[in-house]
Amino acid sequence: MSNTTGGKTGEYRVVPILVSFLIAGFIGLFSETALNMALNSLIEDFGIRETTVQWLTTGYLLTLGILVPVSGLILQWFTTRQLFIVSLALSIIGTFIAAIAPSFAFLMIARVVQAMGTALMLPLMFNTILLIVPPYKRGKVMGLLGLVIMFAPAVGPTLSGLILQSLSWHWIFWVSLPFLVVALIFGMIFMQNVSTPTKPKIDLLSIVLSTIGFGGVVYGFSSAGEGGGWGEPIVIISISAGVLALILFSFRQTRMKQPMLNLRAFKYPMFVVGLLLVLTCMMIILSSMILLPLYLQTSLALSTFAAGLLLLPGGIINGLLSPVMGSLFDRFGPKWLVIPGLVLVTAALIGFSTIDLETSAAFLIAMHIILMVGVSMIMMPAQTNGLNQLPRELYPDGTAIMNTLQQVAGAIGTAVAISILSSGVENFMKNVSDVTDPLNPLLAFTSGVQDAFLFAIAVAVIGFIISIFIKRVEVEQQAS
Repeated sequence: MSNTTGGKTGEYRVVPILVSFLIAGFIGLFSETALNMALNSLIEDFGIRETTVQWLTTGYLLTLGILVPVSGLILQWFTTRQLFIVSLALSIIGTFIAAIAPSFAFLMIARVVQAMGTALMLPLMFNTILLIVPPYKRGKVMGLLGLVIMFAPAVGPTLSGLILQSLSWHWIFWVSLPFLVVALIFGMIFMQNVSTPTKPKIDLLSIVLSTIGFGGVVYGFSSAGEGGGWGEPIVIISISAGVLALILFSFRQTRMKQPMLNLRAFKYPMFVVGLLLVLTCMMIILSSMILLPLYLQTSLALSTFAAGLLLLPGGIINGLLSPVMGSLFDRFGPKWLVIPGLVLVTAALIGFSTIDLETSAAFLIAMHIILMVGVSMIMMPAQTNGLNQLPRELYPDGTAIMNTLQQVAGAIGTAVAISILSSGVENFMKNVSDVTDPLNPLLAFTSGVQDAFLFAIAVAVIGFIISIFIKRVEVEQQAS
């Protein structure tokens, strides 16, 4: 047996454990997007190019893509308290290095250390909640997590825009640091061990194949998205090597007695449906989160702070609705939330595919709110329903699979959206009569954004088809 209890929550101080995770998770995910607004300042301060500064995001994603798959194994080797303290310590060290970073190299190291902390924190958070909260209450608690996971990245750009108006980019990290220290102290006092480490055998070949596989795919797609294009040798080699390594990794896991990542989770149909819906959601969110700020700052010539403010209402509403959707999921199940949610998301994306140089701020805010309401109806209900179907011994593997593939889906969504945007701009400029007209580049960019949103609509339609198959998982047998 890998766990000490049979799911009884009375033995755990659930609220303090949750608060520790919520503070740590919020700051970790806030700093992930907060830096996006500071990229221009970093280019000027360090005298680097756009392709170089992009590594602050790529490096972060790459570290998550490599470490999160191994988290299923790590969760079975160490106690909850040990992992919580180590993940917070890594986040604090990374944030401190970033706050004092005198050069780009220092900041790059800081981002990797921060990502190591986040890579441990996210699967640990989900796994702990699955163990201490009975299934019939999980929707509400997962909704609180949704508040953190969606709200933190949404307010990150706005808050950092506010900081950057009067202070340097270093202060993005100085502001985060005290909260991480508080979360660490709080966790050291209240965090309890919720599982007994079984210390399964470590298979080095599985770790190598996983690292090359997930790392190669994330790096390949990220490189394509950064403007390298799909035909670049590094993109083709990275994705090909990644896919081959993942095939070998999957084959090896199915042959092992104690696999590093137990792929038996894929035998549970609602887990697979939930996973696919979460992945379509991540592709839509991350492609939209990169397209909208670009459109607002390029086509509409808004400042970073103004662009951040425009996207803030949707982020706040999404955060506030997540716990509400969690409670509705507990009462009514996933179907009555997920299907209408995908209808709203598709409608918002169709709205975004019509934007031009004359589009009003009110229309953009309304479409963004509809998009974020739809996302709150899909993300946590689909994820919770999927994880509910797994037996306890597969919780670490299920959370590792979901969190890993979210990073991969995010990288793919972003890369495809940016490449469609770039080719849309090129095609528009080929057909203009007067290349010197200053209006044409803006029209071309807007046309590229419209094309990229058509890709997001296609993803949403696929998600809608998948959502028809979602069914509520009966959880009485686990609620003892």
